[in-house]
Amino acid sequence: MVNLTNQVVALKEIRLQEEEGAPFTAIREASLLKQLKHANIVTLHDIIHTKETLTFVFEYVHTDLSQYLEKHGGGLHPRNVKLLLFQLLRGLSYCHRRRILHRDIKPQNLLISEIGELKIADFGLARAKSVPSHTYSHEVVTLWYRPPDVLLGSTDYSTSLDMWGVGCIYTEMITGVPAFPGVRDIQDQLDKIFKVVGTPTEETWPGVTQLPNYKPHRLVLHRPRRLASLFSRLNDIPNAESLATQFLQIQPKKRISSETALRHSYFADLPSQIYELDADQSIFSVGGVRLAQELRNYPTSVIQAAREIRKLV
Repeated sequence: MVNLTNQVVALKEIRLQEEEGAPFTAIREASLLKQLKHANIVTLHDIIHTKETLTFVFEYVHTDLSQYLEKHGGGLHPRNVKLLLFQLLRGLSYCHRRRILHRDIKPQNLLISEIGELKIADFGLARAKSVPSHTYSHEVVTLWYRPPDVLLGSTDYSTSLDMWGVGCIYTEMITGVPAFPGVRDIQDQLDKIFKVVGTPTEETWPGVTQLPNYKPHRLVLHRPRRLASLFSRLNDIPNAESLATQFLQIQPKKRISSETALRHSYFADLPSQIYELDADQSIFSVGGVRLAQELRNYPTSVIQAAREIRKLV
């Protein structure tokens, strides 16, 4: 970070190869961020182009969700989970209405300010989805947050791609542990997912057997389970399991959209003014909206989280 005209900013420097010029991902990120002006999307102030480097000048945000989760082990305060999730959905809804897919939703790409503002960052893999649909690379989204359709090799996806990642992050904020921590490869990741949501068949997901990575001889048939039976803290929060289940639908067409999720009954206790804000207004401008004090230690929850993660291994 640097201090420029009394404003602290973050710099992302990209070294340029003499023959190749600016990487395509950097050009794509810059062009998309120039379009996106929202309180829950990181602000790109400027781009400095020299012969050797391309430097993005971003607003400075002091931490990210991955570090925040590490600092507050065992799961976050339920109120804070709700406010962080609402902001994530708000930012994604803004992108999705413009038919922009982020394609790499994970805790490291969600910045958190000192007052709890969440800002979606790193649009290097983002893509504007045109109409009619084209196919896209399935080598997107960090493994733990990658949806089963993409893991199975589907290249024809939409905003549902981002929504699976939201569901994974939502349960991780509540429990303090990753929902599907694959440790080896794509097949191991799929097995972690199928142990929870069930192994798909033509009956439960028409067309799934045609996907490139669907290999019946390597699949173990699992029945779907209630999320709260594996992530017990979902039982303690009204409507939490209902929302998590709608995020983590194995069939992409059945996943809840960001816009619909914002209106889920899970958010019913938030002030109505939060829905009337302009895109550039923070939810923390609404009276009474603020983060609760995190409880630094959850001794029983940490033990429970360890048990839950062992169930999935």
